[in-house]
Amino acid sequence: GGLSVCLSARGPGGFPCAPCPTSRPPTLQAAFAHLALAFRCDVFTLRQRVQVEKRARDAAEENIQEELGQCRAALERLGPSCADAGCKETLEQLQRSLAVLASAVERATSAAEKLGAVHQEARMSRAAEVMVQHVENLKRHHMREHAELEEMKRLIQQNSRNRQLAETQDDAEPRLRPHPLMRTFQQVT
Repeated sequence: GGLSVCLSARGPGGFPCAPCPTSRPPTLQAAFAHLALAFRCDVFTLRQRVQVEKRARDAAEENIQEELGQCRAALERLGPSCADAGCKETLEQLQRSLAVLASAVERATSAAEKLGAVHQEARMSRAAEVMVQHVENLKRHHMREHAELEEMKRLIQQNSRNRQLAETQDDAEPRLRPHPLMRTFQQVT
């Protein structure tokens, strides 16, 4: 899968992704953008990749089962030609070992599928962590901008009140202060 966000060397479809800059770590926003693109690519190619992987797994299992079947057939053909007890005992031991090998192959196949699921879960976990961090950063940024906006509103309201108060005082002062011509007239008399 491509949900590596440069945390692994694989990109969408299991292909190597472009190398991340090593001189400085990518920002969380860039990692989130990379993750979103990887999700889109993964969704776009998921069905095809599942079919390819299923065919490859089925072919590998068929090859193993065919080889095991050929070994069983060879042991069965060898059985009638073994006359002494030591040879028959060795033949039975080989048949038991072949049965153990067949069950070990089944367990290995099951374990490989579980391991693949765990690897995918780890990639998804890292991707989810990037998303959560990005959302938390967006929340902090929003809260900071909201606080700045509220402060600006408060300052604007305070300035508006101060301006209204100043205008009210300017309107009241001319009535209290005599007109300059009246002052001159009062000084002359």
